[in-house]
Amino acid sequence: MRGTVLYGPRDVRSEELPDPTIVEPTDAIIRLPFTCVCGSDLWPYRGIDEVSEPVPMGHEYAGIVEEVGSEVRNIRPGQFVVGSFFASDNTCEICRAGYQASCVNRQPGAPTGAQAEYARIPLADGTLVATPEVPDEELIPHLLAASDVLGTGWFGAVAAEAGPGKTVAVVGDGAVGLLAVLAARQMGADRIIAMSRHASRQELAREFGATDIVEERGDEGVERIKEMTEGLGAHSVIEAVGTQEAMMQAIRSTRPGGHVGFVGVLHGVEIPGEEFFFSHVHLHGGPAPVRRFLPELIGLIWEGKIEPGKVFDLTLPLEEVAEGYRAMDERRAIKTLLRP
Repeated sequence: MRGTVLYGPRDVRSEELPDPTIVEPTDAIIRLPFTCVCGSDLWPYRGIDEVSEPVPMGHEYAGIVEEVGSEVRNIRPGQFVVGSFFASDNTCEICRAGYQASCVNRQPGAPTGAQAEYARIPLADGTLVATPEVPDEELIPHLLAASDVLGTGWFGAVAAEAGPGKTVAVVGDGAVGLLAVLAARQMGADRIIAMSRHASRQELAREFGATDIVEERGDEGVERIKEMTEGLGAHSVIEAVGTQEAMMQAIRSTRPGGHVGFVGVLHGVEIPGEEFFFSHVHLHGGPAPVRRFLPELIGLIWEGKIEPGKVFDLTLPLEEVAEGYRAMDERRAIKTLLRP
């Protein structure tokens, strides 16, 4: 099959790789009609996360089940399914509490890489959620978005306790941040402030439900949020970047008693203890338990109530995956959709 391998910083290649096969009796093999590049893939691509050997890339997936292992009971060949970046059994005590991304049997969701024509999915019964029927092609990018960026933005809004009567601020205008705006709107937030400097992303943020745009960053961004909230700060802030500046901007933009939902993959973040102690800000986040939300998100997409796939603003053949990475790295694209 055609797949994607990262060899080192900015050295990503489309190659012929062995077709994935059933390894464990709980596995499934799925065919991927579309795949994509994630913003978190840029950490190793840029050399910030060290790569010591060639790594198959891609962790977002939705597709047709081709084969299942002998112990798979609920998923069957021919179904269209959506999964997430961590495989989970969905039965352990942690999963039942809604934190499948910390399942006691957690595994990578697509260990063979999902920027490919096919993928092996472990723990298929617990990880995969089937759609009501095989979707039309135009619906597939929206379902693919649910496997990570929508589920992650949704968790950010849940962790920040977005809802009616709340002012929500979103730090980060990548796919996750933009879909956190969509999530906050779906949860009924009164006011949604998207923090973005890019006109095309501002436009999409407004389409997804943002009521206000703030272009300032860092301390200036914090002051702007305070000015807009009578000096108090937002009730709910979603951090969707993962840097020191973004995290402190999120915490400092939150009013006492408010909530920060952080879903950016943290790199080098250190929170000053004394400042945080006196802030009275609730802080919750981490890897999104996408599996918790998939049935609801698939339903909203299927019914045409949300269109998260609008974050895909560049479509390329899978063989041109390197250009997809470059476009996102250079912020010429929000998110790259790949067609095998």
